Order: sequence, then C-alpha cells, then structure tokens
Amino acid sequence: MLSCMHEHDGPLTRLRRSHEQAVLELLRRHGPLSRADLSTRSGLSRTTLHDIVAGLVGSGSVVVGTPHVEVRKRGRPVEKLSLNPAAGEAVGIDFARRAVHVAAVNFAHEVIGSASESHPADLNWPERIDLAHRLLATLAAGPAADDRRDGAVHLDALSAIGVGVVGPLTDPGSEKAHAQAIDGLPDLLRKRFGVPVLLDNNTRLAALAEAVWGAAADSSDVLYLRLSHGVGGGLVVGGALHRGRNGLSGEFGHITVDPAGRPCDCGGTGCLETRASLDAVLYRYRESGGRAGDLAGFLSAAADGERPALDVLERVGSDVGGVLAAVCQAVGPGVVVIGGELAAAGPALLEPVERALRQQLMPLARHHVDVRRATLGEAGSALGGIALVLHESPLLSHYPQPVTEENA
Repeated sequence: MLSCMHEHDGPLTRLRRSHEQAVLELLRRHGPLSRADLSTRSGLSRTTLHDIVAGLVGSGSVVVGTPHVEVRKRGRPVEKLSLNPAAGEAVGIDFARRAVHVAAVNFAHEVIGSASESHPADLNWPERIDLAHRLLATLAAGPAADDRRDGAVHLDALSAIGVGVVGPLTDPGSEKAHAQAIDGLPDLLRKRFGVPVLLDNNTRLAALAEAVWGAAADSSDVLYLRLSHGVGGGLVVGGALHRGRNGLSGEFGHITVDPAGRPCDCGGTGCLETRASLDAVLYRYRESGGRAGDLAGFLSAAADGERPALDVLERVGSDVGGVLAAVCQAVGPGVVVIGGELAAAGPALLEPVERALRQQLMPLARHHVDVRRATLGEAGSALGGIALVLHESPLLSHYPQPVTEENA
C-alpha cells in the first residue's frame, strides 16, 4: 500500500509509517537487500525490522526471493527483499494551459510510460479528462501490454492520481479555493478513474519532480523557474518543497520587472510574465523585425543565429536573471533549474540568464549557484504529481495536505 494511503491515527502510526518509508527507500535506492543488510542500513532493531518487513510483505509492497541456484553458496540461501513492481501504480496528470501530459510509475518508482497531446486553450474540463484517460489508455495498450511485460500501465491497478493545474490553489477553509477545484475537478477525476486524487499547482509539481528525479536531484536547496505560456516556479528549501501560505509560493512570474510595462493578467503591471512568457517573447521578437510565426520557428531562427531572435533572448535572459538574483538573495539556493518550452533555446537563453544572475548577486554568492536546464521535459509536472501521491520523499516531509476530492 502506498504510504499516502495510511490513516493518521496517532504517534505510533506515524512512527510505524516512518519505519516503513525508511525500509522502502533503502530497497528503492539499493535494490534487493537481505534482512541483515536492512538492519545495518536502517538502524532498526531486529524485532522492529521483522515486524515492519512482515507488514510490507503481507501487504504485497515487498517480495521475498532467493539467489539463483548457480550463484548460491553452501548452506541455507540468504533471502533477499525487494520492492514489488506489481504492488500498485501511481499516475500523474498535468493539465497545462494548452496540453495534457500524463505519466505513470510502478511501486518501485520506475517510470513505465508518459504521453502528451495539445488542445485548444478553451477546452472544457470533461473533454480534458477524456483526453487524459485516452492518453493513459494508449500507454496501457502499447507494445508492453501486447507481450505482457511489466512496462504496461494497468488502469484497473491504479492506486492514486496526482494532478497539476495552472495557477495557485488556496488552502481549503481559508479563502475560496482555486476556481478549478471549486468546479469539481477532483471529483470528476475520482469518478472517472475510481481512485483518490491529489491536486496542486503544476509548476510547483515540476519543481518537485526535478528535485526528485531530474536536474536538481543532488541538491537540497533548489529554485525552479518554468518559462512557458505562463511563468512560474517552485522552491525546495532545506530539503523540503515549499508551498507557502495558501499555496502561493513560487509565483515568480508576477515579480515586477518594469513598473511602466504592460498590464498583466494578475492585475499588476510589468510582471516578468509580460516579458518572458511565450506570447510575450514572440511579441518582442516581432517588434524587433522577426518573421517566424510560432515558437518552433522562433527557436529555429535562434538556432540559425538570426539576430532579432538572439537579441530578444538576450533581453529575456537579462530580465529572468534579474528576478532570479532577487529571489536567490532571499532563499540562497544551490541550484537554479530553468524549464519550460523556452528553455529549448539552450545557451542562447541560459547564458544571458546566468550573466545577469551573477552580475546582480552579491559577490559572496556568485559562485555558489549552479544554473541548469530542466531534464524531465513535458512529463515533469505529471511526474511531480506522482511524487506527491507517493508522498515518501523527504521533500514532502513538511508539506501540507493538498486538495483532495474530500476537501475541494
């Protein structure tokens, strides 16, 4: 059973859950281990470990095996414990502004499939959910399903769904929850898939995924920025994902860059989003005489060395680097990760970002921030939804309970 499905019955239950998570994490990190190895690595007593392992084996989360006959030594074979990939599957869905992305992992944290499809920005929620279901069905019906390998997604074996949506999600009971939650999205998903649903901001979930599986997996202090149709981000501080009061952390796109600039949808003026979102970048590009009609054409022009495209990326990089420097001064991350479609511009964008960042950081901090491009691509937020569902990462140790179908 996934640890997020445990009931919160008190300190003994929480202690047992922490022991279970420690054992599962050791098996996930090191592969099959003997009970003696687990005892040494976990620090648990033999009695406690025996009880924890018995529960995990009984629930089907862990399986017991012995070495193949050819590799056994004399004497009684030593049993090895390992995660059971068939114990359950978790699904993540990212409802982006103009696309749906899905991903699935098995209980061993192995990614077993991902898929994406674009759609009009005004597509309604039932149709978006239909699209998500269809994408997952393509994973379930793929080549891995045909030859019955473990790579297939079995929709009838899903344990939970983690879902990312655009915009902030406020804590239930404090203010009105995000319109998408009020519209019943968690309930619609639960009825369609028949499993619990956890809902959160999709950009913050992308930050979580990059810190768990991606570009910043080696750092406990991470600033993630996504440059897409919107501009937002996420923070990992001291090894924990930071949600902020009312879920409003990571709204870097609404930091003012130019007080006399263009109005922003948030009600402000001259926000970073008005200068570094995809539409804003294309607008600046065309003002500079560029002729490409879409992002792909713009990126191609930049790759070919077209001056208007490179000039725009230089200016956008400067704007982004300035905002990142201000945030870095406050939180002191070790790694800055740049994601989103615009990150595909590569060094033409990232080098100006890094120059502006280092110029505006105080000298003591300039050489202690590593700028990296995100590695998980379109599946990032969906994978972050899965991490939220598993809720076993230390990154989520202090994270508030996200919106579910019960509290939306």
